[in-house]
Amino acid sequence: MSPVGGAGGVNAVIALRQQVIDRSSALQSLREDRAVGSAPDAGTTAGGGFAATLQTALQGVNETQIRSSEMTEGFERGEVVDVAQVMLARQEAGVAFEATLQVRNKLLSAYQDIMRMGV
Repeated sequence: MSPVGGAGGVNAVIALRQQVIDRSSALQSLREDRAVGSAPDAGTTAGGGFAATLQTALQGVNETQIRSSEMTEGFERGEVVDVAQVMLARQEAGVAFEATLQVRNKLLSAYQDIMRMGV
C-alpha cells in the first residue's frame, strides 16, 4: 500500500489533469466549429458594423453565463455529476464577463478622450 503522496497519487493527479485538458480542448473545438458556422450570418446583417458586432458579442457572453448558471444549478440538484465541466463553464463565464468589462472600459476611455478634444 503506497502513501497518499506517493508516485501512484502523482500519476493519478497527472492522469486526471490530462483528462480535464482533453475535455477542455474538445469543448473548445466544438465552440470554434459553432462560431465558424455562425460567422457568415453575423456578417450578412443589413446595416451591420460595430454596433451589430458588439451586440453579437454581448449575446454570446450572456449565453455563456446562462449556460454556466444552468450547469451550476444542475450540479446542485445532482443532475450533472462532472464537477470539472461545471467549473470549466463557470471559469469560461467569468473570463467572458471580465473581457467584456475590459472592452467596456476601453470604449468609455476612448469616448471620454474624444469628448475632451477641442474642435
